[in-house]
Amino acid sequence: MQKLILPALVIIIAGILYFIYFVPTDELGSFSSFDTNNNASQRIIVELVHEKGFTTDQNSGTIFYVKDKSGKVVEVHGPINMPPGLDMTKRVTLSGHLHDGYFHASEVTLRN
Repeated sequence: MQKLILPALVIIIAGILYFIYFVPTDELGSFSSFDTNNNASQRIIVELVHEKGFTTDQNSGTIFYVKDKSGKVVEVHGPINMPPGLDMTKRVTLSGHLHDGYFHASEVTLRN
């Protein structure tokens, strides 16, 4: 019986760490964790700000606004071809990187 205690504890601790760090969540992210000097693509779940609308520009793509969990509103420059239903959804997942004045999204995915 005592031989099983240590392996059981290791498995329990590994399970806890897995659920804390690797299981995806549906919580809003924060732009404060992004570095404007880093062009590595990161993912963030944000809420759309429908009141500011959506515009399309041939140079910048689709421009819209999102809000993170702290309430910070950021302008997003996304691809010209956005997923259908963007104007009807509340949350999206953005993949991209943050610049000084805007977030450059290489991919936009709708969330329920």
